[in-house]
Amino acid sequence: MNHYSIPELTLPQMLRLRAQQAPGKVALHQKDYGIWQPLTWRDYYQRAVWFGLGMKSLGLSDNGHVGIISENRSEWVLAQLGCGMVGVVTVGVYPTSPAPEVAYILAHSDAEIVVCEDQEQADKVAESLHELPHLKRVIIIEPDGFRNTDERIANMAILYSDVEQAGKEHEKSYAGYVDEVLAKQTMQDIGLMIYTSGSTGKPKGAMISYANIHGVTPGIIERLKLQPDASHLSYLPLCHVAEQMLTTFVPIYLGSVVCFGESIRTVQEDLRELAPTLFLGVPRIWEKLHSSIAIKITETGRFRRWLFNKAIMACEPLGYKQKNARSLKDKLVYGFWYWIILRALQNFIGLRNCRVALTGAAPVPPTVVRFFRTIGVPLIEVYGLTESTGMVTGQSLDDPHPASVGTVTYGTEYKLAPETGELLLRGPMVFAGYYKNEAETAKTIVDGWLHTGDVAQERNGQLYIVDRMKDIMITAGGKNITPSEIENTMKGSPYIKECIVIADGRRFVSALIEIDLETVSKWAETRQIAFTHFRSLTELDAVKELIESEVAKGNALLAPVANIRRFHLLTKALDHDDGEVTATMKVKRSSIYKAYETEIEFMYA
Repeated sequence: MNHYSIPELTLPQMLRLRAQQAPGKVALHQKDYGIWQPLTWRDYYQRAVWFGLGMKSLGLSDNGHVGIISENRSEWVLAQLGCGMVGVVTVGVYPTSPAPEVAYILAHSDAEIVVCEDQEQADKVAESLHELPHLKRVIIIEPDGFRNTDERIANMAILYSDVEQAGKEHEKSYAGYVDEVLAKQTMQDIGLMIYTSGSTGKPKGAMISYANIHGVTPGIIERLKLQPDASHLSYLPLCHVAEQMLTTFVPIYLGSVVCFGESIRTVQEDLRELAPTLFLGVPRIWEKLHSSIAIKITETGRFRRWLFNKAIMACEPLGYKQKNARSLKDKLVYGFWYWIILRALQNFIGLRNCRVALTGAAPVPPTVVRFFRTIGVPLIEVYGLTESTGMVTGQSLDDPHPASVGTVTYGTEYKLAPETGELLLRGPMVFAGYYKNEAETAKTIVDGWLHTGDVAQERNGQLYIVDRMKDIMITAGGKNITPSEIENTMKGSPYIKECIVIADGRRFVSALIEIDLETVSKWAETRQIAFTHFRSLTELDAVKELIESEVAKGNALLAPVANIRRFHLLTKALDHDDGEVTATMKVKRSSIYKAYETEIEFMYA
């Protein structure tokens, strides 16, 4: 088999090569005021160079660290590659993080400069300034409100555009500086620091080298069958490795196009306009798209609902059937329903031209994956983690096995620990270690093998992730319970947004359930059931009965020992600011168990 090969260059070196080989080809699209503005490879490289030199003119140290707090936009990657051009390290921070989390990451990473999207993000830095002894400058992208910058950082603040202009001037005096840096740059140099979600403690700074990026990229390109004409909408946080791999790693090595919408709030509209060939969604995105279709169908007339249900029934058997294995009858059935209803559904979610769609970063309800494959979206499950620099396993586009995470990608070795079943990985993509935390690094990488913390099984040559080792529960009766299996089954319901299982040391399985406000609200409105807010909705007997019926449907798909026998409806949405979920919306079990201790004990009374 001929594996996809990429030049032996670091990411910044590769960007320079792209600018030399295809200077006028479009690399990025940025939507501003409703218009998609193109940026060529020449401009991408040149502006990155200017921004990097601009930061050097502000006093940025050699090998220094630069934080970025922003939603996805061209300035994010220009700043990141600008860091690479002058040999410094990028540290991403979630734009949804509250001030204390921002302070922790900037302080722990020893950031000297922080790039903030707007005044809101700059205010978080101002609030935490006393905890940031290394911080020299605050760069603000959006000029609106700059004059009203918090007085605590006013003397440190500068506009992004001014830094770029300073770099342009600096280039005249330091011609050849970037070429000198890139000539010395090696694969072992650290290019990125990505902080873990911190679901069980303080986030850890995973150091990602250029060798890690170079090592993971060919396997991603090959498994997803990506071509240079691929297009991708970048909207998931760029401080997460999943978005990094499809916004910077793959496009720069492959030469494909990345698009940035106006906001995270306009994703669905942007998808409809762009119709990208590649789409990445974490499980919550797919669950929301699934729910949005469910809402749309409930709002249509009886005849259209009947058509939709008939289409799903007719096409569901084809969801996992290879195209070359479909009979003439299969093709006629799918073709008929495609023109009657499926094409419209694909247009509604903006994925009609999608050649590959992926989900990862957390378990996804099998019913949700099956639904999208049924309507013709080529959705596959992939697996990776921050410490593996992204995707290291993935289902085959030609022959995906339901609920598996496929096989390992090119360059990745794996084995299952004999006693625990833990998945161990080895290869050039295994990260360089945790910043300022040698003890955790030594526990995570043992004899070159990355200990993922995930229990896996291998069946018919495919890998299946069972659960996190730390999350597996043992009931009072000695039965092993896999909470993620139960939780994902329940979250397959469009009415259930989150499910947190309780079973460890207990007589039976119970759960805390958060309703999906949007779908349950619509459900109540169509039945003319009055409510005023989230809490009042959860307290309605009709809603409790609705969720009870959904839990019963989920229980029917599970082993009896895993059935949820009692549940409590949360009266508010789980909140990052309350410490209940991480910035990536991963549940912090210990925090939730503590916060809802009374409600949990009542279920076992």
